[in-house]
Amino acid sequence: MAASALLQINIPEWITRNEPSFVPPVCNKLMHGDGQLKIMFIGGPNVRKDYHIEEGEELFYQIRGDMVLKIIEKGQHKDVVIKEGEIFQLPSRIPHSPQRQANTVGLVIERERYEHETDGLRYYQEGTTDPLWEKWFYCHDLGKQLGPVIKEYFASEEHKSGKPPDGKVFPDPPVKLDTTTEVTPPVTLAEFLSNVKPNSISPLFGKGELRVEVVKGAGAKHGPCQTKPG
Repeated sequence: MAASALLQINIPEWITRNEPSFVPPVCNKLMHGDGQLKIMFIGGPNVRKDYHIEEGEELFYQIRGDMVLKIIEKGQHKDVVIKEGEIFQLPSRIPHSPQRQANTVGLVIERERYEHETDGLRYYQEGTTDPLWEKWFYCHDLGKQLGPVIKEYFASEEHKSGKPPDGKVFPDPPVKLDTTTEVTPPVTLAEFLSNVKPNSISPLFGKGELRVEVVKGAGAKHGPCQTKPG
């Protein structure tokens, strides 16, 4: 899809037209997958126990309703509440599990994977950070690929028993998990925009891979956000 065509998309109309795609277990519809950025919208209800691991950052923006992003931060379980109108940047290599309720819609932006990179889907033993089951794969369309992996887990003995086979030792994952970063809380986008001065470019997220800037012209109430790989 060409950039000029992408700019002409009416987001509310696109969401309404694609509502049938927002069904469990993934509820994910990719809007733009060509080039460096992958832009998708995700609905609900979508409450899962799997944790996604990837080598790039992710950007979350809640358009309708609130969501909870469960993460493993510094070796501990943590809930990040992203309310309607809030935007959140998730650092790379942090296991995360989005929890969405019915009648909610969120925007998620990821960067394109490099050929040598691997995504993972991991389930943890109840109440711990010990792995129960995991699958590693090259990701080109998460919305289409997660469903079969989730079904594979539900058919596994680990799912039935709630524990890995006796004596099983998990090999070191192909991705080195981030066990030291403390995430930055979500930001209310409207509040941030109201403080941007005319004729200026203000970084919303200026560090890391996905750098988000707000461009505001003279006399404008607020300008567009532009997202680009760092």
